[in-house]
Amino acid sequence: MPVLCEPAVAVPENVLTMGETLELAQRLHRDHHALPLALRLISNTGVVKRHIVRPIDETLNHPGFEIRNRIYEEEAKARVPDVVRRALRNAEMSPADIDMIVYLSCTGFMMPSLTAWLINNLGFKPETRQLPIAQLGCAAGGAGINRAFDFCTAHPGSNALVVACEFCSLCYQPADIEIGNLLSNGLFGDAVAAVVVRASGGTGMRLERTGSYLIPNTEQWISYAVKATGFHFQLDRRVPKTMEPLAPVLRDLAEENGWNASLLDFYVIHAGGPRILDDLSRFLDVAPNEFRHSRATLTEYGNIASAVVLDALRRIFTEGGVPDGGRGILAGFGPGITAEMSVGRWQADPSKQRERTEVEEQA
Repeated sequence: MPVLCEPAVAVPENVLTMGETLELAQRLHRDHHALPLALRLISNTGVVKRHIVRPIDETLNHPGFEIRNRIYEEEAKARVPDVVRRALRNAEMSPADIDMIVYLSCTGFMMPSLTAWLINNLGFKPETRQLPIAQLGCAAGGAGINRAFDFCTAHPGSNALVVACEFCSLCYQPADIEIGNLLSNGLFGDAVAAVVVRASGGTGMRLERTGSYLIPNTEQWISYAVKATGFHFQLDRRVPKTMEPLAPVLRDLAEENGWNASLLDFYVIHAGGPRILDDLSRFLDVAPNEFRHSRATLTEYGNIASAVVLDALRRIFTEGGVPDGGRGILAGFGPGITAEMSVGRWQADPSKQRERTEVEEQA
């Protein structure tokens, strides 16, 4: 079975704290009739800080969609190569070992995709397949992993690279004062991430089963209005309640593997906001601490769209991983309303597993 290895993640150097976000909202929208509501919603996100590709003064000054998109391309080419190289090292692979690149981004547009630039500049084979995914938003993190799994399963011996590049700050719209947009200004952050799905071997989540589900008649709940000024984020107030219909879907996927979703060993969940994690914990009957990695991503980086699940998975590795054979689930949620999910067992490095056992026996 294909193995989801250790991701590499990077965030920009410009930091925006919650205190600064609230001060900006009060200063820029002091006359807004719903300012108290917006401030309360932003405060309740649980985000302590976020990282953005350009300084805040530059971000607040909208230079037009053309320049914004040019910045997106410049920043992507500057920041993505390092995380790609680190992800390859984590998986003990080289560019020549990769047979497909899946590129995830909903915050800028390039044609050809950045995949073509990566192949030309980082040493990938000309035969490398390309799969850019641009319109699944936050759900693309799970979808990218699932499409890599599909490819590796259909082509035995093949390896795939998944790259997420999300510069949400480049979608800031100073003239858009809808509540959903004001909330997004205090929730989303920027990040780039990459991970390898190996045909076999390595350490990580051995993918066994995947699934996708769309909640009927919710396609307008998370969306972009594409205007002359770029992408305008639109959020329906009903979105936080979507875990009630999605929790049974996650349960069903786990049960197809013969598992109880309430009793797994690790969880990698997209942290769209604290309500998502709180509700899913309740509906799956899982202790809140089981979602600590997803919550840490939200707290330290904000909602980094398709990169959230990769960063949450990275934190599991940083914590020391999971005992060999541990069962887990990964899920991304986004526009549609769409859920992209996968389940699998943890595959530990045999040498590291022996070291851990020896330490435990000595203790």
